[in-house]
Amino acid sequence: MKLIPLPALTDNYIWLLHDGHQALVVDPGVAEPVLTALRNEGLQLAAILVTHHHADHTDGIGALRAATGAKVRGPTLQSIPGPIQHCAENDKFNELNLNFTVMAVPGHTADHLAYYCPDVDGEPLVFCGDTLFSAGCGRLFEGTPEQMHSSLQRLATLPENTRICCSHEYTLSNLRFAHTVEPANMVIVHHQLQCEQLRHSGRPTLPTRLSLELQINPFLRCHDPAVRAAAQHHNAALAEQAGTFACLRQWKNDYR
Repeated sequence: MKLIPLPALTDNYIWLLHDGHQALVVDPGVAEPVLTALRNEGLQLAAILVTHHHADHTDGIGALRAATGAKVRGPTLQSIPGPIQHCAENDKFNELNLNFTVMAVPGHTADHLAYYCPDVDGEPLVFCGDTLFSAGCGRLFEGTPEQMHSSLQRLATLPENTRICCSHEYTLSNLRFAHTVEPANMVIVHHQLQCEQLRHSGRPTLPTRLSLELQINPFLRCHDPAVRAAAQHHNAALAEQAGTFACLRQWKNDYR
């Protein structure tokens, strides 16, 4: 299997997974990068997976369905261009001879899903949209801090070698914030240097690994004394009232 992040729009990635013959894509906000990749690789698009209803994840669906006849799988709660096979928590399906389990991970949106496969060439993989980013997490447009924190904690229980396939190239800005929260965390410092080199050479910082995210992502580290202390120092009243995660999320919203 080959996993390719296709750059799209300003900072999106459309994930393309293929076996040399058939492919699936995740969150096609535009169609053309996918159609170009299909032509270049000689692939047939079998399925489109959608994590949530925002336009930068869905606007390419109609053109791709018309051009390829691919089936679409996605959430039930919001309007996504149909026909669509609706998915919900713990649904299971097979695409490209790979077994996927659907995870409901609300927070960024009320309907947000993640698609987990335990074995893609011997390693697990999750397409998590805008819920979990490298060194960050999505903004709360429809959900609550409690929902997002719970969703992130669920993703954190996946095997540590899971490849995290998120939908935006936000890694450098997220790492700057993570370093502000934990200035003594040298794993963050070293990874930031590596990611700067990758971006300088035009390469993506994704996918990341859960094992790394557990060391660098403040939103997965709310239990850590250093992260909790940083939240308290930044806004003690909010940290006491709403908790460490909510304080971090508001801090990140305002961070420049």
